Amino acid sequence: MSELVSRAQELDAADELAPLRSRFVLDDVVYLDGNSLGALPAHVPGRVEDVVRRQWGELRIRSWEESGWWTAPERIGDRIAPLVGAAPGQIVVGDSTSVNVFKALVAAVRMAGADRDEVLVDATTFPTDGYIAESAARLTGRTLRPVTPAELPSALSGRTAAVLLNHVDYRTGRLHDLPALTAAVHAHGALAVWDLCHSAGALPVGLDEHGVDLAVGCTYKYLNGGPGSPAYLYVRAELQDRFDSPLPGWNSHAEPFGMSPSYAPAPGAPRGRVGTPDILSMLALEAALEVWDGVRVEAVRAKSLALTDFFLECVAAYTEPGRVESVTPSAHGERGSQIALRCPDAGEVMKRLIERGVVGDFRRPDVLRFGFTPLYVGFADTERAARVLGEVLG
Repeated sequence: MSELVSRAQELDAADELAPLRSRFVLDDVVYLDGNSLGALPAHVPGRVEDVVRRQWGELRIRSWEESGWWTAPERIGDRIAPLVGAAPGQIVVGDSTSVNVFKALVAAVRMAGADRDEVLVDATTFPTDGYIAESAARLTGRTLRPVTPAELPSALSGRTAAVLLNHVDYRTGRLHDLPALTAAVHAHGALAVWDLCHSAGALPVGLDEHGVDLAVGCTYKYLNGGPGSPAYLYVRAELQDRFDSPLPGWNSHAEPFGMSPSYAPAPGAPRGRVGTPDILSMLALEAALEVWDGVRVEAVRAKSLALTDFFLECVAAYTEPGRVESVTPSAHGERGSQIALRCPDAGEVMKRLIERGVVGDFRRPDVLRFGFTPLYVGFADTERAARVLGEVLG
C-alpha cells in the first residue's frame, strides 16, 4: 500500500490550503471530528486574554462602546455572510442553534399567514430541530408533519406555511439539494428555513442566490468558534421588516435603552437579537473567523471532495470487503464533508481508533463518522486514518 502513502504525499505537496494547518493548535493525532468541534485557531487564546484582561478588566463598561461589544452580533454576522453566500446586513450572531431555529420557524409561520395550517420538518433531522419544530407548531396552532427531503416536493401544498430542512444530514453526510427544494417550497407559497450546521464552512451554500428565506447554523464545527460558541440567524433582506420574533428582547428593540414598556422591533438584522450577547465566546468566535481571511469556500469544497474520495479509496484498500459500508453518497453533488461508515461493532471500533490517535465519533447504533475539515486535515492524515481503521478491523 506504499502507493497510497506516496500519493498522499504528492497531494499534500500540491495542496493550496496546506499552509492553513499552521494556523491551528494541532498535535500528531488525526483529528476527524471537526464536524462536532473544530480545532482551536492558534491566535484565539491571545485574543481572548486581551478581551478578559484589557477590555473587561481595564475598560469594563466602557468596552460596550470603545471595544465594539454592542455591534459585535452584526459585525461578526457580516464575517460569516460570505461563507454562506449572503450579502452584509442579513445575519446576526447570538443565542444557540436551537433558539435560532425556534425564532426562525415561528417567524416563518407568522409571515406565511393564518390560512396555512401545516409545518413540514425534515424527518431525518437532528433531534433538537424536530423537538423545536413540534413546539413551534403547537405554539402557533399548526399541524406538524415530518417528511424526508425526497418526499418533500409531493408533500407540499397550499396548506404549507413553512418547511425546516437540514442542508447536510448529520448522520450520513448526505447533502440535500438546497436550490431545488427551496424553489419547490416557494412554488407553493411557503417559506424555507434551512439548518446549515454541517455545511457552513465546508461547502458553498448560496443563501442569497437561491432565495432562502431564513437560515440558522452553529459556529463550533467547521467555523472553529469553540465549544458552545454562539449560533447565527439569517433573515433575507426582503423579509426583515416582516420578521416577527417570538422572543422579543430589549436587545432587539428599536430603542434598547429607552426602556419602553411596549416593544418596537429594530430595523434590519438586529431584529433577530434577544438579550445581552455572550461577549467572551462571541469575540473568541470573531477571532477564530480570521483564519478564513483570503480563503475561498470553493477551494475548501474542492479539497473536501478530494479528501473524502481519497478516504473511501483507502478504506477500500485497507479493509476486507463487506467489513464496513459507506452510507454517505458517492456522488459529489450529494455529499457533505464527512464520511459515515456502517459497522456492526462501531462503538468499540471508534474507542480503539481514538486510542490509536485517530479521532472520529460514533453515532448509534452502528455508524462511524469521520469529518474532514479542509483547513487543517491533509491527505497523509486521511491515508493514516484509513490504514489504522483497517488494522483495528483486522
